[in-house]
Amino acid sequence: MTYKLLRRSLLYLVAVLCLMVATIAGAKAATESQKGDDELRTGQEVFNKLKAKGEIVASSPLYDQLRPIADAITRVAQPRYNHPFKFYLAHETQPNAFATPGGNVYVVDSLLYFVKNTEELAGTLCHEVSHTIHHDTMTLMEKQHEIEKRELGAAVIMGPSRSHLLAIALLGKLHSLKYSRDVEQRADLTGADICAAAGYNPWGLVWLFQDFKSAEPNQLPALLSDHPNDQYRIDVLQQHFRENPSIFGKFSSDSKSAKPLSVPKNAPEVFMR
Repeated sequence: MTYKLLRRSLLYLVAVLCLMVATIAGAKAATESQKGDDELRTGQEVFNKLKAKGEIVASSPLYDQLRPIADAITRVAQPRYNHPFKFYLAHETQPNAFATPGGNVYVVDSLLYFVKNTEELAGTLCHEVSHTIHHDTMTLMEKQHEIEKRELGAAVIMGPSRSHLLAIALLGKLHSLKYSRDVEQRADLTGADICAAAGYNPWGLVWLFQDFKSAEPNQLPALLSDHPNDQYRIDVLQQHFRENPSIFGKFSSDSKSAKPLSVPKNAPEVFMR
């Protein structure tokens, strides 16, 4: 083989490899974009349905307590997620908070009356934001959707979109999402990191777990009480704090150091229509 022919073959091989790399990168980018679009569409579907049910609070004095905490958390968490975080109050009886794909975080108004201080509320919100950052809800619902499709024996060819079906499935599970212990533990740790970076004492989540022990079952926030082994989660968080003194060493473990959350009783609410 002559030098020119060898050089031409090598150049051709390099060109083919570059094309393959570009194709793979393009396919990966398209997949990530599609995944992000699915999350946004699914989250919007959930928002529309909650709004239609009259559960989303448009205005309330409770937002005065929620917004400063949500804004501080968003400044830290936003660079880690590709859609804007938005926080909404929702009206339900049982204290709760839940995040949906696409960046929406819903805080049930009664949760603000359940938590004992600002740090406990911040810890709860950081935990939920972390589920969104890790795409936990979307992953869980996609798995559930695939199982349901196999059970039905056929995929949807015409009719509701995939995001619409995922939203319907998610709405039915908002109050009983069953994440694995590993997924919950990851959300706890990421949430603690976000809280610390946002200037809120990450011990708030630990204090909240401890409060569960004396709370009535019907008062427990579903987002955390559905998952047993609160003591295990406390132990893991405390170990995380000990292992990272440069981040957590400045925060007090004493709940007496917490900032009280001042919430007006029977705050008036206007709902989205």
